[in-house]
Amino acid sequence: MLDDRKLEVLGAVVVDYVQSREPVGSRALVERHRLDVSPATIRNDMAVLEEDGYLTQPHTSAGRIPTDKGYRLFVDKLASIKPLSGAERRAIGSFMQGAVGVDDVVARTARLLAQLTHQVAIVQYPAPAPAELRHIELVRLTAGHLLVIVIRATGEVDQRVAECPDMDEADVAVLRHSVNGVATGLTPASAVLELRRLLAALDPAGARRLAPVVEAIAEIAGASTSERVVVGGVPNLARFGVEYEAMIEPLLEAIEEQVVLLRLLGESACDKDGVYVRIGAENEYGPLRETSVVSSVYSSDSGPASLGVVGPTRMDYPSTMATVRAVARYVGRFLGAQTASGGDDEH
Repeated sequence: MLDDRKLEVLGAVVVDYVQSREPVGSRALVERHRLDVSPATIRNDMAVLEEDGYLTQPHTSAGRIPTDKGYRLFVDKLASIKPLSGAERRAIGSFMQGAVGVDDVVARTARLLAQLTHQVAIVQYPAPAPAELRHIELVRLTAGHLLVIVIRATGEVDQRVAECPDMDEADVAVLRHSVNGVATGLTPASAVLELRRLLAALDPAGARRLAPVVEAIAEIAGASTSERVVVGGVPNLARFGVEYEAMIEPLLEAIEEQVVLLRLLGESACDKDGVYVRIGAENEYGPLRETSVVSSVYSSDSGPASLGVVGPTRMDYPSTMATVRAVARYVGRFLGAQTASGGDDEH
């Protein structure tokens, strides 16, 4: 367990390294942070932090820089998410004012996040509002397989193959009638709920026939999350510096493969006041293990979606976390999904 002074030293090293991009020495820490001890004492503390894996020394004669483990402790124990100033909140509101439609809101949000954080911003589209079911068609493919076709009121069509007990066409017709009698006119999620209630009331033979169909419809209902993202701030890659040159090409490739970006947002961990952070090697996508992701969730009428930024591990975490949280909350309210009154997002 690190004592308070060593935690203070670690925090000072992180702050100075993020600002200077240079390894941090003990004398500089004492001078900049008014530490009430000698440089020799700070050197000893830094040696302990290095031994414990929180700092590393890139060159023998150089100062120290944080490791991924050091950044993680900084985020978990030291970095506080401070409320944005009134001017910063007004700037967010002004940037979003006049946005028309979801496409405009998402695009503006990506640009705003990139401008405020100087990182690459990723904004997931909210899932489409769930449309009511118009009809469910069941087609007998083989003796043990049904094609479940879900037709929504908007005209969208989804389908899944369900493995079912052998049924003849008359059995399929009865099952089709029962399913539509319960599910038509409901959203997919509500339809699944009602169908499961029906399932619980059936005899074992009827339940064996209906259960695979219900699970196919449930799978369709659960697949409504949007897989579309908008990326902003790609030119910010140029400012990351030569030491992060190796991460630029993999990140550009990830931008092309949007499913990777969704994984980056979805894998983020360590909840701190609604903000999620994944640092360096914590990122399971190997080519981007020199990056950090700071993300949050915003609400829309059709459910939650994610937004965040990705950049070097040498990141201003407190400022980035505060900005990501504030933008997520503002966008959620802007889309009309939150009922909180204006101005209470940064208490």
